[in-house]
Amino acid sequence: MESFTMLFADVMPSSCNLQLLWENTMVVLPITTEIDSKIMAQIKTQVESDGRPYFNAAMYYMDNGKDLNKALEWFNKSLEQSPGAFFILYQKASCLAKLGRKKEAIDTANQGIAAAEAAKNDDYVALNKKLIASLK
Repeated sequence: MESFTMLFADVMPSSCNLQLLWENTMVVLPITTEIDSKIMAQIKTQVESDGRPYFNAAMYYMDNGKDLNKALEWFNKSLEQSPGAFFILYQKASCLAKLGRKKEAIDTANQGIAAAEAAKNDDYVALNKKLIASLK
């Protein structure tokens, strides 16, 4: 590397590596932060106070290996607020699939297909079809 270069690599939600490169030398500096407890506290506060962040809370739980049953509960509450939202239906179907509840996941994905077709969103139609295919 002829020019001194700094870059962030291996970026994860709570860590990354700062790489410093120059000529034949590379130095890696790990950077970490404890964000999980702050986000969990914020989710708890918002869900208990105003009830609007159900979808975001459910996604955080699903993406970070938290309680999937709680995530499913929040997807359902989110659907109460936005009935027929195709993107929520897809995520709920994915959550059900992760819980091993295949029939419910397929039924929900089919609802997601209908909602996505009504919204003319081919991407979510394809995502739901792919999810259904993976469950058969």
